[in-house]
Amino acid sequence: MLLLLVTVSIVTFTLVSMSPIDPLQANVGQAALGAMSQEQKARLEEYWGMNTPPVRRYLNWGKAFLSGDMGTSLLYRQPVSRVIGVKLANSLFLMVIAWLISGILGLLLGMLAGIFRGTWIDRVIRGYSLLISSTPVFWLALLLLLVFAVWLKVLPIGLSVPIGVEASGVTFFDRVRHAVLPAITLSITGVAGITLHTREKMIDVMESDYMLFARARGESTWTMVKRHGLRNILLPAMTLQFASVSEIIGGSVLVEQVFSYPGLGQAAVTAGTGSDVPLLMGITLVTAGIVFLGNFIADVLYGVIDPRMRKGGEPS
Repeated sequence: MLLLLVTVSIVTFTLVSMSPIDPLQANVGQAALGAMSQEQKARLEEYWGMNTPPVRRYLNWGKAFLSGDMGTSLLYRQPVSRVIGVKLANSLFLMVIAWLISGILGLLLGMLAGIFRGTWIDRVIRGYSLLISSTPVFWLALLLLLVFAVWLKVLPIGLSVPIGVEASGVTFFDRVRHAVLPAITLSITGVAGITLHTREKMIDVMESDYMLFARARGESTWTMVKRHGLRNILLPAMTLQFASVSEIIGGSVLVEQVFSYPGLGQAAVTAGTGSDVPLLMGITLVTAGIVFLGNFIADVLYGVIDPRMRKGGEPS
């Protein structure tokens, strides 16, 4: 995991350094930049680190990061750790809801499609999954925003809290209402992949020898699924669930832009377009760490659910 994080940091820094975006022009503006003196431009170039070689900038950043200093955001003029802390709190509230909903619905729909393979239930679920998996997440977000926020006016049109309300006056219900549409968007798109994979695994389980033997003993379909099927699809379903963390994080970037949700995804876009290297590096490493941690937890839970997966194949 540490080697992967180092590799991610190097690749991210290299891509940002190769970006054609001029940080001064992007954040100051061409008109204001043209009206500045050479001394003012030189101070801005020094502030953005434009005169420092990329390798030295990366080494300086890495040295500070290892000492616990993630740097200062060039756009927010605040420590990167503070900016990420605020944005991550909003994003986690959104992504955890979407992660749980997509995992539970994906597992249930995939099981139903696999159990009733070839029936109208299977065709409906599979058609829905294929349609959603090919639908751009930003288009779906715009559609839900248009229907529920503009036409029906039952949900807020954006942001994470009501406009004009002080932080002390924002209730938990207000945060939930503003997170409903972004969370539903991420859930709908996240369900498709888990459903299709669970369906294929469920079909394999239903056609296995031990399920045929259980059917010959006179067991009902639901009894077979409960006793034998669920246990055998739980491990791959769990793997897909934790692997979907990366998809939810990637989808949240677009969703937060559409709904103007002040989360980590929106901050990443702002940092990328504004060449805020310290903030972008911090966000990239934090999100990569979350993805790696999810995969690590899945590996650990393998041995908890199935003792045969532990070292040596023997229960401890």
